[in-house]
Amino acid sequence: MTSHTSGAEQPAPYGAGAGAHRQSGSKPVSRVRTHHLQQAKDNGQRFAMLTAYEQYTAEIFDEAGIEVLLVGDSASNNVYGNETSLPVTVDELIPLCRAVSRSAKRALVVVDLPFGSYEVSPAQAIETSVRFMKEAGAHAVKMEGGAFYADYVRAMVQAGIPVMAHIGFTPQSEHSLGGYRVQGRGEDAQRVVDDAVALEAAGAFAVLMEMVPAQAAAEVDKALRVPTIGIGAGASTTGQVLVWQDMAGLRGGKLAKFVKQYADIRATLSDAAKAYADDVRSGSFPGQEHSF
Repeated sequence: MTSHTSGAEQPAPYGAGAGAHRQSGSKPVSRVRTHHLQQAKDNGQRFAMLTAYEQYTAEIFDEAGIEVLLVGDSASNNVYGNETSLPVTVDELIPLCRAVSRSAKRALVVVDLPFGSYEVSPAQAIETSVRFMKEAGAHAVKMEGGAFYADYVRAMVQAGIPVMAHIGFTPQSEHSLGGYRVQGRGEDAQRVVDDAVALEAAGAFAVLMEMVPAQAAAEVDKALRVPTIGIGAGASTTGQVLVWQDMAGLRGGKLAKFVKQYADIRATLSDAAKAYADDVRSGSFPGQEHSF
């Protein structure tokens, strides 16, 4: 998943929503687990997922009731300043994942396997996943790729690693896919369904679909028992995910069609920085009340 620029309310299945760390009687809500996401699918409920890359957003989103936090390879172009998700490495993602997993008390923390860290063999995928779980506290990993990677998923699950599959547009394959193009249109829709079914059979606990036509995504959701997650895949999926900098308006530029911006943090921070600079230059900060 990468950062993109260019109904009826559902009941909360396990204390979701604002202030979700506490239920009635101030009893702490337990950690969200993969079976909670399955319960949401089984009960016709929905859950929310956002990216997070450091302590404060992890705390804020966790306390707001976001069920799943993704330490995405989108850190490449949202933290490290790269143009795409391809350059980010395992060693760069581990400290980010460690910060998120230490800070989120309730949310399920999922981390992306970055480009080049799993494609060689199931053994490589297991080795990378074990590093994320042992060194960074990840609860699960997300891996891009279709039915070809079913044997990888099967081996990882057998090793005790929860795997979220990612199909449709897979940003790590942007060069082979011909750029940022919608996947699963027309006759290609069946391929998306087949990929999802194969990955579920291999043991994936959820299937994320990116930039897939809504009708194709609905067919995938209907074909699977496990929950589906969408980003640019319509409204029929069990969960939805966005890159938080897109959702909260931190990034500049035009947003992708499927992004809804819920705040304009870039403007707020810009105004705060300008006001601070003006106060420093005028001598009004620090004032007497800020001095010892």
